[in-house]
Amino acid sequence: MIKFLHTRIRVSDLEATIKFYEALGFVVTKRNDKSPAGNRLAFLELEGSDHFLELCYSPDFKVEFPEDLMHTAVGVDDIMTYCNDLEESGIEIWPGDWRETFPTGEKRKMAFVTDPDGYEVEILENAAGPAKAEEGVLDS
Repeated sequence: MIKFLHTRIRVSDLEATIKFYEALGFVVTKRNDKSPAGNRLAFLELEGSDHFLELCYSPDFKVEFPEDLMHTAVGVDDIMTYCNDLEESGIEIWPGDWRETFPTGEKRKMAFVTDPDGYEVEILENAAGPAKAEEGVLDS
């Protein structure tokens, strides 16, 4: 059996990025201040998830990627409460009209936030359980 284990992203400020992902609910489970390649690493997990996020910082690496190259996604039970909490902590939620459209059903309950380096994090309601790859993606 093959299992998807983790995703690594390069970051320009390890501490600021850790703080951002902690606000999303991630927990730092391990740090390495000098990997064999000379990078500083932080490993972040969400409770109940087997997949983890590896943040990689190197002072010699400039973080650049084409717009919309990639994003990560998290599933939450109540997107209104989750987004409200994030917004109150100073994180911008988009689309900006989520407070008006989600309760009316005008738009699918899908929102995004952007981390300090510009990586997008998609937020989906009721996607916390096991999901097929195409669930929640086909309409985005």
